[in-house]
Amino acid sequence: MISNNIAFLYLSDTFETFPESPWDRQIPVIPWMIFPYAGLYFFYPGVLALTPNTDKGRMELLSTQQMMVTITLTCVCIFMILPAEIDMRDEIDWAVMTDAEASMFHFIHEGDHPWNAWPSLHVIHSYLLARVMTMWCRTDYVKSIFSKPFLVILWTEWILLVFSTMATKQHYIFDAVSGLIVALTMFKLWEPAFHYIDVKGPEHIAQDLGWGTTLKTSIQAVRLEDWPDDNLDDDEVNLNV
Repeated sequence: MISNNIAFLYLSDTFETFPESPWDRQIPVIPWMIFPYAGLYFFYPGVLALTPNTDKGRMELLSTQQMMVTITLTCVCIFMILPAEIDMRDEIDWAVMTDAEASMFHFIHEGDHPWNAWPSLHVIHSYLLARVMTMWCRTDYVKSIFSKPFLVILWTEWILLVFSTMATKQHYIFDAVSGLIVALTMFKLWEPAFHYIDVKGPEHIAQDLGWGTTLKTSIQAVRLEDWPDDNLDDDEVNLNV
């Protein structure tokens, strides 16, 4: 959001490096597609809600956060170096929209200036989070009767979301394609981290990182005999660790 406003206020469009495709304006505006587009914002709490309540799940969530921060900062660098404006909002016909559709378009437009074109973070973030939720559904929730229906809904929404980036005139075709390439590449690069957590286990990883000192270990380090004897009265209860 910060990079979006910086580009809007201060930077010049360099999108002529990757010109608007002749097919971009052939994709019609589909007003109801604004809802799948806004559906991205359910992916973030969805991942948190679906995180398995185990040490392994929490470590996978931490790795997911690291992956998201890494790819977001990488894309922000692209946005700053090669700022690109999406100049297609003039094709939107407000007269054919319902009140709900118009309200959602206004809400999106107010907070999302037509910059940060490529690669599309909508495509990248939604794909990466969908892959993580799919991973958990196939491992931790594989026995749940809701797992398969959830995955059908999740990936149907993702497909609609990708198309909605173009059908709402929020992105060019190039943005969606480049976003998908970046997302696929990023998850492929990060997949070994999830495999490492799965194979080695959170306890061994925590020990390798120096997180293995437990409260019990800390307490045992302070033995009763380490305290001066004259600090203890004979009638005090002898505490054992």
